[in-house]
Amino acid sequence: MQSIWHICVLAACAASAASNPARLYEITIETGMPHLEENLRYAITRSRQFLARNDLGSAFPILDHPSLAGCKLREQQHAEDMLLYVLVCEGSAETTGTARWQLGERVIRGTLDVKLGGKNMTLYQRVTGTLIDGCPPAGASESSG
Repeated sequence: MQSIWHICVLAACAASAASNPARLYEITIETGMPHLEENLRYAITRSRQFLARNDLGSAFPILDHPSLAGCKLREQQHAEDMLLYVLVCEGSAETTGTARWQLGERVIRGTLDVKLGGKNMTLYQRVTGTLIDGCPPAGASESSG
């Protein structure tokens, strides 16, 4: 038999999910620049972060880099378990890119591929989130590490 406390917690999570669907993930971010020397080619970081589906278009930290100033991901297609984006850059038709998210019940995976215009340089960033908790506190959406 479930306790009253357990039922109340489940009800609170359901109400939170309806108003704020963010979930806490263990995030691994891999950035690769294949044109660089082997020891500079890859970087991996880890953190915990609350993410909702609406956050995924801006979940790639490389989008905050000065070389991508004025660039944003615009959603092109979506399904229940997949999102596709195109990179749109104000003032630079030469910088192009796409992003794809695979959405699982416990794991989300996104890959952003970018070609920087004028330099013929490519890079990618992969974000993998493993679900830690499906019931965030109200208003939680910040990285905690």
